[in-house]
Amino acid sequence: MTLPSRRPPRAPDSPACTPPRAPRGRVLSPAGRRAAALGLAALTVLGAAAPPDTGARGIGDRLFPTLGNPGYDVMSYDLSLDYRGRNDRPLNAVTEITARATTELDHLNLDFAHGAVRSVSVEGLPARFERHGEDLVLTPAFPVFRGQELRIVVRHTSDPRGKADGGWVRTADGLAMANQADAAHRVFPCNDHPSDKAYFGFHITAPRNLTVVANGLPLGAGGRGPRRTWTYRTAHPMATELAQVSIGKSSVLPRRGPHGLYLRDVVPTADRKALAPWLAKTPDQVAWMERRVGRFPFESYGVLIADATTGFELETQTLSLFEKRLFTTKQLPAWYIESIMVHELSHQWFGDSVSPRRWSDVWLNEAHATWYEALYAQEKGDIRASMEARMRRAYESSDSWRADGGPPAAPKPPAPGQKIGIFRPAVYDGSALVLYALRQKIGSAAFDRLQRIWVARHRDGVASTADFLALASDVAGQDLSGFLHDWLYARHTPAMPGHPGWKTKAAAAKPAHGR
Repeated sequence: MTLPSRRPPRAPDSPACTPPRAPRGRVLSPAGRRAAALGLAALTVLGAAAPPDTGARGIGDRLFPTLGNPGYDVMSYDLSLDYRGRNDRPLNAVTEITARATTELDHLNLDFAHGAVRSVSVEGLPARFERHGEDLVLTPAFPVFRGQELRIVVRHTSDPRGKADGGWVRTADGLAMANQADAAHRVFPCNDHPSDKAYFGFHITAPRNLTVVANGLPLGAGGRGPRRTWTYRTAHPMATELAQVSIGKSSVLPRRGPHGLYLRDVVPTADRKALAPWLAKTPDQVAWMERRVGRFPFESYGVLIADATTGFELETQTLSLFEKRLFTTKQLPAWYIESIMVHELSHQWFGDSVSPRRWSDVWLNEAHATWYEALYAQEKGDIRASMEARMRRAYESSDSWRADGGPPAAPKPPAPGQKIGIFRPAVYDGSALVLYALRQKIGSAAFDRLQRIWVARHRDGVASTADFLALASDVAGQDLSGFLHDWLYARHTPAMPGHPGWKTKAAAAKPAHGR
């Protein structure tokens, strides 16, 4: 994320748009399922209470305690949306989830906060469901065994109306998504935490005069009459916060990038000519990043330019979201705009391919994206954009940032109603400063090698701050745990290696929370 300057719904028995399934674990026979369903019905008639531990749950994320759900691992999502041409009306939707239980379960939770649930089935049988805060608690018609694979189908609405605190973004001509950090479950039921990545399939039906784009690769668009259904599928697992669906009067501009990489940009059709010069820069930007960290990690990439006001740009996987005004304001230098494009592009490696294990690890995303943004700006800008000058300014402010929002790897929780409040300066330039200190400590060759190994080793996975500390020590051939711990967790900024004259400014008294 960059903050400013600074098919019609399918029947439950349709096949999921997922990679081939692994062999199932223990499942009930058809007769057993019928018996279980009858037993559940009897309990319902008798008014039996739900298990005593039902209710809102979470995986214990320090910043978002109720986010995510224990007991299962999602393998894939298959999301069907029916858009009728109005972005101020709920969409009918079907979300199909393929998951594997990691323990025995008599019920399981999904995150879902902004829509009406019509029905739920688990393995083809109706399941009881209850709402507890932002959790949807499901009680299947049979006990779930550890290792069992489950197909969960939720028929619901997806509502773009209401407070704009993430999820659907209403654009001038349709919709887009901005789910970071914890808003995907405002769009569809899910296990809404980046530690549980999964494959995605999308089937979006819309009026024929609109264009629909989603993460991954297009598998075609078809339909009769005034409406058609667009289908997309990801080739790599994805965190829910990175899901993207764009619906509007848009043009898709395809091109090829390095080694034939499929690039597609999505822009308002009316602005296609004006935005074309900016979009033409993406192939060279991809090549620039590949020279530093290795091959692009996904099946495609592109820029989605939305006519909307979000207050940020966002690294949605394979299709980064940008506000149109970034490119049309005519008040920003070209090198600055290009560096913001590179910031979101670099997230495809740092944050998307390698996702944070917990939200406190988000510094790993933003430190690296800010680092490559600054390097690119140094090449394209003037002396004011030099890396050293930027890092010295960051060093001067670092103590103040830490006092305001916490140190880079231990950010303070967001204030109520400010869900993206964790994205403070300490997470951006304050965290890039950690990388600068590390490079000063171990040298440029070891640092560059660390970057490449990091994204290669954890590709398509999740990683933590502890993982980074361990790898840095291994690559450098010295124990860096104490050095990096101070830079990441200490209340005061340590001395900068190689720059004994750098000083921090006294931390001013500030509110505990902020943007």
